[in-house]
Amino acid sequence: MSDIVVYDKAKYHYQGEFPNDISYDQAFVHTGMFLGWIIDNNLFSEEFKEETQIEINKFRQRDISGTQIYKIWDGVLVDDMLNDEGNKFAKFYFDFETGLYLKDYEEIFQNIDTLYHVNDNWENYFKIKEVIDRRFKEYKSK
Repeated sequence: MSDIVVYDKAKYHYQGEFPNDISYDQAFVHTGMFLGWIIDNNLFSEEFKEETQIEINKFRQRDISGTQIYKIWDGVLVDDMLNDEGNKFAKFYFDFETGLYLKDYEEIFQNIDTLYHVNDNWENYFKIKEVIDRRFKEYKSK
């Protein structure tokens, strides 16, 4: 039996060095935006699709955000939520120790106090989506 890969948990953030001046909900945003990108690119697993089809449709209609879906999944992003290609990319790009996601995220939102201060809105999602799209193209070309 293989070990589950946990990419992120919101509680890692709000139980750590988290700003006192914002809601714990903000701990969900940075990973929620990545999950939204996963959904936009059909890089989720069949199991995730079966359990989240209604929410996936609402996300694609821009009625709910990736952050809201991440909250529904208790603020946990694990490998069984992604398909093979999604996992390969997440290990390459989203991994907090070796990937570039957090660096890109902080660069895109550099005028914000911390990564936790980024608002969960479509404008911000599309900003980071553009960067992830570029990174995914670079990844695929290798």
